[in-house]
Amino acid sequence: MKTRILVVEDDAAFGMMILTWLKKNGYEVALASRYEQAKKEISSKPFSLILTDLRLPDGDGILLMTWVRETIKSMVPIIVMTGYAEVQTAVSAMKLGAFDYLKKPINPSVLEEKIAAALASTEEETAEAFIPSRKQWVKGSSPAMMKLYKHVELVAPTKFSVLILGESGTGKEYIARMIHDLSNNSSGPFVPVDCGSLSKELAPSELFGHLKGSFTSAIADKKGVFEQAKGGTVFLDEVGNLPYEVQMQLLRALQEQKVRPVGSVSDINVDVRIIAATNENLENAIEEGRFRQDLFHRINEFAIEVPPLRDRLEDFEELTAFFIRQANEELGKNVKGITESALERMKAQRWNGNMRELRNVVRRCVLFADGESIDLDDLPVFIPLARKVSSDDFDDWALRPENEKEQIEAALRKARGNKTVAAKLLQIDRKTLYNKMHLYGIEL
Repeated sequence: MKTRILVVEDDAAFGMMILTWLKKNGYEVALASRYEQAKKEISSKPFSLILTDLRLPDGDGILLMTWVRETIKSMVPIIVMTGYAEVQTAVSAMKLGAFDYLKKPINPSVLEEKIAAALASTEEETAEAFIPSRKQWVKGSSPAMMKLYKHVELVAPTKFSVLILGESGTGKEYIARMIHDLSNNSSGPFVPVDCGSLSKELAPSELFGHLKGSFTSAIADKKGVFEQAKGGTVFLDEVGNLPYEVQMQLLRALQEQKVRPVGSVSDINVDVRIIAATNENLENAIEEGRFRQDLFHRINEFAIEVPPLRDRLEDFEELTAFFIRQANEELGKNVKGITESALERMKAQRWNGNMRELRNVVRRCVLFADGESIDLDDLPVFIPLARKVSSDDFDDWALRPENEKEQIEAALRKARGNKTVAAKLLQIDRKTLYNKMHLYGIEL
């Protein structure tokens, strides 16, 4: 099925130009020229993306975005198009939930890049939605995991802030949810925060909330993450990606258990448990001046390290069987298992993407399997571990630490300089890519 995009634009000529371009690029497109017309379109059929002008004859893009989020309860990505390209206007729109914004006149290559990034974000959310709950998860019984679960059971009932360490894809959020479920805060909400998406402009509103009228287009009060999680747990995912300016604001909130919404003159008391996670060495980030030492000590009252998949091969067969069952349910297949030869081939790989990569590979194998079992012929072409990095090596390969610079350069070549696409190839977010490019002296 084609990707369906709604364009909301009152300038007929410009709207038709965007519509024609999108159709030529293989998208199914609907065009609305007014706010009320756009609402009818959205109510009648689902869309993968909405491109909306900021100013409309009977409303504006921000009103439409608020209606989509609060009335339809949809998280469809929304890109705001504006001829009024002030930074504050764009920031205000993003504070209220816009994925991104576009300045008019629109450059087709920029439009293509932003559409790709928005659609990729929904694919990632869909993939995450298939990650099972704690009750459905297969835990494994390797010594490494037994040690981890012992630490989880030890720290969960305490009030300690926990720092979860581990490579990308190891299941850090699953461990955070387990700690929450076993804690005294289990009856409260568990609110995850993607720290990589918090710019210094957006962070205060997202974390601490804002009052109506506190900035342009703040049309309603908004509760921040800390207030939403009151009595529960805030999970700061990839905390190393937080902008340095935001870290001081966060430290104050953690130390005082108080937050002040944007535009307010008074504080709100919040009682939350903090669990943070990272896939980088924060002590190195402190030495490089990218992370505050006082914040590190505040979130690192108890550290838990999640082992990579290659260090828990005793669990491999059990994990593979679990993902086969999950893929069967998702894809309507009836694959019963995996042959010994195929299992040994898979176990011999490095699995830099860990559990996430294994799940994706198993789903692919289940889809292509003709018989009752996954065999060697159903496996993807794995990249030899000693092979030199080339620009063709990224289909099933996450960024690995031992040759990061070479991989980043190869990914940028393959993406033809498109950093959003390169970050997706490397399975990292854009901010992490920019940080690593700066670290290695790669031209931005």
